[in-house]
Amino acid sequence: QVQVVESGGGLVQPGGSLRLSCAASGIIFSRYGMGWYRQAPGKQREWVAAISSGSSTNYADSVKGRFTISRDNAKNTVYLQMDRLKPEDTAVYYCNVRYATDQNPWGQGTQVTVSS
Repeated sequence: QVQVVESGGGLVQPGGSLRLSCAASGIIFSRYGMGWYRQAPGKQREWVAAISSGSSTNYADSVKGRFTISRDNAKNTVYLQMDRLKPEDTAVYYCNVRYATDQNPWGQGTQVTVSS
């Protein structure tokens, strides 16, 4: 099963940018689709973005045009570039394999706070 370590979160003003990183191990990384997910206070975890093993990408409507997911198979790492951040993007961000459920192991996540 995949083990992940997310990093890159922080406090940013509305309209700002952050780049999240996720280092994965325990799988043949290049063969897996990967995804970013987030959980805001008091809400269920939701899917944000995904990238296939062939680097095709998909985004939730709420982040389309503002977030960009990418991967570096040589580094077993997936990234999430977040631009034009909004207060409603505030959440703990997690990465995992695509279509991960509560039955999958999850990392600690990285906190993103968008506030002036």
